[in-house]
Amino acid sequence: YRAPVIKDVDDGSWVEGKPVALFNGKTTEGWRQVVAGDPGWYVENGLMKNRPKASDAVSEAKFWNFILRAEYRYEKGSNSGIALRGRYEIQIIDDYGKDIGLHASGGLYSRHRASTPAVKPAGEWQKLEVRLVGRQLTAWMNGVKIHDKRIIAGATAMAIDADEDKPGPIGIQGDHGLVEFRKLEIVPLVKR
Repeated sequence: YRAPVIKDVDDGSWVEGKPVALFNGKTTEGWRQVVAGDPGWYVENGLMKNRPKASDAVSEAKFWNFILRAEYRYEKGSNSGIALRGRYEIQIIDDYGKDIGLHASGGLYSRHRASTPAVKPAGEWQKLEVRLVGRQLTAWMNGVKIHDKRIIAGATAMAIDADEDKPGPIGIQGDHGLVEFRKLEIVPLVKR
C-alpha cells in the first residue's frame, strides 16, 4: 500500500537523549528471532554472533528518531545488514576494494549507494553511525560520511512490516555468513 506521509525532518531541532545499549556483551536479552525457535544468535567472548543460516534478530524495543552506533566485523565472503525501524536496511558485505553499487557496504539497500567507499577489509572492526529522523538518513562508516540527509522513499528487503509511520525495532541479518557485533547502541532523538 501507499507509503504514509512522515513530517519529521532533520532540521536541527532534534537533540540526543539517553543512550540505550541494545547489546550488553553477555546475553541476547532484548532480542528475538524473526523465525521463532531459531537458535541463530548467541554471545561468545563478549560478541554477539550468528550461527550459519540464522534468521534475522530484532530488538524487542522499538524506536522512532535516533542515532544508531554499531561496531561489527565479518569473515571473508559474508553478507549481512542492519534494519532501521525494522524497515530500512543498511548493507553489510565483504566488498572492500570493489565498486560502490546499490548493494554495497553502507548503502541503503536498493535505494541509495554510499557516497564514497569507507569499508575496511573482512576481519577488521567496522564502525557505523546512522542518524535517522523521519525519512532522512545521515550516516558515517569508519568516520567517513557516506549519506547526508538522504530521503528514504520506502521499505527495503529486510522490512518486517509496512507501518512506516510507527516506531520499529533494530534488526540484524544473519543468514549469509558470520558477522559479530561488539556494540549496538541507540541514542533516541527528542525535540529541543
